[in-house]
Amino acid sequence: MAGGAREVLTLQLGHFAGFVGAHWWNQQDAALREPAHAKETPEELCPDVLYRAGRTLHGQETYTPRLILMDLKGSLNSLKQEGGLYRDKQLDAAIAWQGKLTTHKEEPHPKNPYLQDLLSAEGALSSDGIWRTRSLPNGKGPTPLTTATSPKPLMPTEGSIRVWSDFLRVHLHPRSICMIQKYNHDGEAGRLEAFGQGERVLQEPRYLEELEDRLHFYVEECDYLQGFQVLCDLHDGFSGVGAKAAELLQDEYSGRGIITWGLLPGPYALGEPRRNVYRLLNTAFGLARLSAHSSLVCPLSLGGSLGLRPEPAVHFPQLRYNAALPFHCSAILATALDTVTAPYRLRSSPVSMVHLAEMLNYSGKKVVTAGATIPFPLVPSQSLPDTLVQLGGATPWTSLSACGDPSGTHCFAQSVVLRGLDRACHTSQLTPGTPLPSPLHACSTGEEVLALYLQQQQPRARSSAHLLLAPCKVAPPYPRLFSRLHQQGLVPDAAPTGPEVDSIPVLGTLCSSSSWNRTLGDLAQELSTLDLRRWASFMDAGVERDDFQELLQELHGLAQCFRAGDSLEA
Repeated sequence: MAGGAREVLTLQLGHFAGFVGAHWWNQQDAALREPAHAKETPEELCPDVLYRAGRTLHGQETYTPRLILMDLKGSLNSLKQEGGLYRDKQLDAAIAWQGKLTTHKEEPHPKNPYLQDLLSAEGALSSDGIWRTRSLPNGKGPTPLTTATSPKPLMPTEGSIRVWSDFLRVHLHPRSICMIQKYNHDGEAGRLEAFGQGERVLQEPRYLEELEDRLHFYVEECDYLQGFQVLCDLHDGFSGVGAKAAELLQDEYSGRGIITWGLLPGPYALGEPRRNVYRLLNTAFGLARLSAHSSLVCPLSLGGSLGLRPEPAVHFPQLRYNAALPFHCSAILATALDTVTAPYRLRSSPVSMVHLAEMLNYSGKKVVTAGATIPFPLVPSQSLPDTLVQLGGATPWTSLSACGDPSGTHCFAQSVVLRGLDRACHTSQLTPGTPLPSPLHACSTGEEVLALYLQQQQPRARSSAHLLLAPCKVAPPYPRLFSRLHQQGLVPDAAPTGPEVDSIPVLGTLCSSSSWNRTLGDLAQELSTLDLRRWASFMDAGVERDDFQELLQELHGLAQCFRAGDSLEA
């Protein structure tokens, strides 16, 4: 039980969602593993919101994500679907079959070399595919250990990672993983590639009952369930799975918050027309249907556009990442996700999922944009007011929702989280009598500085701001994206173990923006030009022409909610 925490249950649907989720759970696990005596900041986030305590048959305490994960056959690699945490080998031996046996030997999946590199100082993967490591320092169960002193992985080995189970470093509960066996993760045949296919998955009694059984298991043990967060691939058939799952949650758990994170991999190539048109259709159907059944929907992508015309990947001045690697893209999105979800995970004075959604979804504006500054560019000699003044009037974060150029758009409401800055940097350090460079330098707390800055940037927007001391963890197996930080003085040298970065300051935001008026309208316009006769295979997967016409109307209606003339004061 979560001991009074306002619990959240996570649904993770799809393969790219698996990548983002694996990084996110790893980051939370890294924060959990930090010994109490080594913590330089208070424990501001309550892990019981997303994690659950349990006990094995032998009485060993466990601490695992409150998670339901759905993916396709072939995505687990060497990871066991039921995990190894609760397995009773003595019981297995006691009830072993006593009759004649016919043995069929199957070669195990090869372990990824990237993981083997990371293990050199930590032990080894056992034969059942789980990590053999020490328990958490705080006594919350057997969770794998990583350290900032692990050997630095080479880029080619990062490129060899094809499945999220290659780098997931936490134990999962046996009720977490639900595999869709009728579709393949890899290869050209048997793919879950269309929205209609995804909807049909959860219309099959087998998979619907599996999902409902897992939902009841996790929900019934909660003291106070505040809601669900759904990490869902938008670009493939999992958009249909997510839409049906959100509909089920809305029907079964009315009044609970449902925040859906629609995930899209990095930029795409023009040379794959079928895949690109399917991506467009899946994204459009997913956004429309998820908006109908969720409290809030937020697309997350490092691509520059949702449409058929490819745009360059988003640029982070301090990061070196490969937009073609899901391992890199998902790490950046997980870092943003770990930051923007902080308000409903706070230990003290949390904002519930329902209240967060209500603040942002004013007048039907159920789709929001995410943005992040990774890392936040505060050099040791500066204060927060100094940095914000240097940023000027430009939007200080990079958009992560494929909405194009945010210039000229209007913000209706926003939730902003800034984390990882030392308290001494929160306010101006100018000596008394020195002329103040800006009103920000007159503020007495960091919270006042951030709130005033947001009010200056968007004076008509409703804003919620949180300033946290704890940084975001980026210890291995998080990719090495921060080679420029030491050169620019953005992080201190990590002596004596070398210049490895294991935590960073991050600014994250969720914004209800008028950019969706243009983005959704353009999406509907692009869809209306498609010759559906060329894409009959998509329609044959379970979408009628009437569904398509209804989709166009839904997108136009949703776009109208984001007209720039609207405001919270109207």
